Amino acid sequence: MTNHAELYPTQPAQGSLIGIFDSGVGGLSILRELQRLLPGQPKLFIADQAHVPYGPRPLEEVRQFSESITRFLLDRGAEVIVVACNAASAASLKTLRQHYPGVPFIGMEPAVKPAAEQTHSGVVGVLATPATFQGELYASVVERFASHVTLMQSTCPGLVQQIEAGNLDGRETRQILEEALNPMLQAGIDTVVLGCTHYPFVIPLIQSIAGDQVRVINPAEAVARQTGRVLEQYGTPAKVSGVVLPQLFSTSSTLLQLRQLANGFLPPETSVNQLCWDIRSVLSFCENHVS
Repeated sequence: MTNHAELYPTQPAQGSLIGIFDSGVGGLSILRELQRLLPGQPKLFIADQAHVPYGPRPLEEVRQFSESITRFLLDRGAEVIVVACNAASAASLKTLRQHYPGVPFIGMEPAVKPAAEQTHSGVVGVLATPATFQGELYASVVERFASHVTLMQSTCPGLVQQIEAGNLDGRETRQILEEALNPMLQAGIDTVVLGCTHYPFVIPLIQSIAGDQVRVINPAEAVARQTGRVLEQYGTPAKVSGVVLPQLFSTSSTLLQLRQLANGFLPPETSVNQLCWDIRSVLSFCENHVS
């Protein structure tokens, strides 16, 4: 039996451990920027691929998943938590902050504000999942910052699943994006907001459909910078020297896509390991360690 205490020490060797989670591989787009801007900071990333996608699920169910994952991350020593999922942020960020008032949470907010400020045509496209569009956070952002522009929305049905399968530029993925973007382009959009952390992985395909005249807003860098500011604010300055490889986990027994996308910005020796949900919806280490 694997000695999990030896494999994954509760306290990081240096710096404040950043916990990051998403419904699937999409959160790697945030981890990639965190690793670029804060390479010396220890990180633990969880992809809940057993339940991906979160977007079509009831908000209460997403809250339960988020609560269990947060508890696991805190038990492993996380001092800051990045909810690297727009659907989870919309469904659970407010509740998580209430339940854990001493823990700083960084969530995903659709970048409608900068899009509304920078558009010249006055028409902005937003690609997101149903949970994001239904959440109070999105409605609040639109009301405060985008009342003077026209927003065109699409949930891109099936796109998350295509990205999870590693199909970043295939025929099915292109068709989903064309169906979402073509009506927006006909209406005169000059900006597209990515409201799902999976979507940055298909930016090249989005640009090939929309053209260079359409600006694509990827919030990953802004989230990484905000994480650094939060670390400073809470008295644990971010370490930027050296490189600490993150710990990667998935709740799926199929780890191939998570590993392949991570290999794009992490050394190939970075391990990807499995976590298991029990019948009480509690997250724990699986008995078998997967390298």
